[in-house]
Amino acid sequence: MMMYVLLLAGFLLLIKGADFFVEGSSSVAKLLRVPTVIIGLTIVAFGTSAPELAVSISASLSGSNDIAVGNVIGSNIFNLLMVVGACGVIMPMAIDKMILYGDYLFSILAAAVMLALFAFDHTLSRLDGVILLLLFAYFLYKMVRNTLASRAAGGPEEDDVEVLSPVKSVLFILGGLAAIVAGGNMVVNSASSIASSFGLSETLIGLTVVAFGTSLPELVTSVVASRKGENGLALGNVIGSNLFNILFVLAASATISPMKVDILSTYDAIFLIAASIITWFLAKSRFEVNRREGIIMVLMYVGYTAYIIMR
Repeated sequence: MMMYVLLLAGFLLLIKGADFFVEGSSSVAKLLRVPTVIIGLTIVAFGTSAPELAVSISASLSGSNDIAVGNVIGSNIFNLLMVVGACGVIMPMAIDKMILYGDYLFSILAAAVMLALFAFDHTLSRLDGVILLLLFAYFLYKMVRNTLASRAAGGPEEDDVEVLSPVKSVLFILGGLAAIVAGGNMVVNSASSIASSFGLSETLIGLTVVAFGTSLPELVTSVVASRKGENGLALGNVIGSNLFNILFVLAASATISPMKVDILSTYDAIFLIAASIITWFLAKSRFEVNRREGIIMVLMYVGYTAYIIMR
């Protein structure tokens, strides 16, 4: 029972720690006169991936490689099929053509590169991590450049970042980071203990329980926005998070501590690519994800979860 309590407490620390880190970092950036759009594309995006980053690095350092890899792949599959699918079920979701033909296709490329690195020697070395980080740097540069150009053409940006005092900002950053690190360690240790007690693999725990817990911020945010009828950018948020997970979270984990990759993770990566391609065609049909397509995506996730449990 204590392991379950620690797992829940770890998830809460991860989520609240990320909130405090983002708020403090955004405030500092604003005090330094960094444009709001850059804050949103870098600091806020990093903050939403902080739970996955903390868990994967902690798992990699402790030798729980299957949790580290499973967390990234499982989170991406959950984001793509459950988060977007649930939003489509709640309210038909319009799809931005630029996202569909831009970042979405780049996310499939990133997953394919990840799969190729897996399949080559069933390891993720420091060199593999650097390759993924270089792709991440290119993605970040392209995203910031395009967004700045779009804002410049469309007029002044909205200032929606709350500015805290310098001392409070630093306290938020340090407290948030401490909570993220502590939460990551608690999640990995408790998840490993739960897996051992039931005779389950760390891959299964990473793909399901840990992936769901670290994806809670994306799920809650997207569902709340969908209920308010503001889900037009949900797909863009999910794709951005998925790219961060592969090109930054997994890359940073491998660069810090090289890891072995289970053959099952290769199969999961193949499913992620296949699901991404199917979802791309569903979204492309009328440039929206409606209820029927959302149900298809949710059923795909349920079927996939049943498969990984049975195997």
